[in-house]
Amino acid sequence: MSALWVRAPAGWLGPGRFAEDVVVVVAGGRVAFAGTRRELAAVASPGDRAETLGGGPFPPPAGEELDVDGFLLPGVADRHVHIGLSDPGAVLACGVTAVRDLGWPAEAIFPLAEASESPAFDGPLVRCAGPMLTCPGGYPTRSAWAPPGTGLEVRGPEDAEAAVRDLAARGACVVKVALNAEAGPTLSDRALLAACATAHELGLRVTAHCQGPGQVERALGAGVDELAHCPWTEGLPEDVVGAAARRVRVVSTLDIHSYGADTPELRTATDNLRRFVEAGGRVAYGTDLGNGPIPPGIHPGEVRHLLAAGLSVEGVLAAMVARPLAPGEPGDLVAVGADPRENPAGLGRVLVTVRGGRLVRPPGAGRG
Repeated sequence: MSALWVRAPAGWLGPGRFAEDVVVVVAGGRVAFAGTRRELAAVASPGDRAETLGGGPFPPPAGEELDVDGFLLPGVADRHVHIGLSDPGAVLACGVTAVRDLGWPAEAIFPLAEASESPAFDGPLVRCAGPMLTCPGGYPTRSAWAPPGTGLEVRGPEDAEAAVRDLAARGACVVKVALNAEAGPTLSDRALLAACATAHELGLRVTAHCQGPGQVERALGAGVDELAHCPWTEGLPEDVVGAAARRVRVVSTLDIHSYGADTPELRTATDNLRRFVEAGGRVAYGTDLGNGPIPPGIHPGEVRHLLAAGLSVEGVLAAMVARPLAPGEPGDLVAVGADPRENPAGLGRVLVTVRGGRLVRPPGAGRG
């Protein structure tokens, strides 16, 4: 069994685990070791590869060794993308090893998600919601960006229940509901409650696109588990922020209001997220890739906005990854150009990505 040995001057292996002189060993698509070279040497058997990377008894000698002059972290997960509007190969090469697609026609996205399970797939692991639940004529059925079938129209609670059961049977990892009052009608309260109750019965979370006054309150009242965007259309009252912090996770998607500019929408979303974080709320990194000029892979603009919203550097890293680097975890990791504690923008300079033990270099990268 071939193994990949990756070493860097520093890294973050998971919550509370910044380390220097880091070694990660991947074998059989899984992490066999993740720690410092000293830790690896302490458990190495005589005759193992201590001469090269510190050694260890985990994989057999055959394999590839890679020294990177950068910073190691687990593979990044983008929790809000529309992968059909981007290039999966570029997403992976630029540091994102897993994505969650939050709205695309079923006949396209479910086969893609299944194909992404293969180690040979040129792209990240894809999990998906399938089409988002909406009402007749509701968002995104009239949106220029959304192909037919991106919105699944339901007419009442019975339709909503049946739709959720069908999506679950097809492999949805989450149910997305559209509550965009600025783009048309929205789901009735009864349909929204039925969608949430059915999803929870089936062990699925519900994420909500909330746009327009009162829609976050509706989502909280119905029992959604997550907001697919940090709200930006109005400043949330303090009691709503507190309730949200206790009950839901927020996916950031801040840069879709900015694209490098300072805008009223960005300021509103950032303030809402700052107060949500101060109240103890949980944040997940998401870019809404496919929405405007969002680059594939790790997006330094989103990182910058998360820091501006009050997350610590470690808080940003925790929001960006799904799993730690630890024995038995998926062999997904990224080497970036700088320690984010010193230069957060370095997260946007990807040196190499590993998905399931397979080495992927960004476009134009040399062997190093």
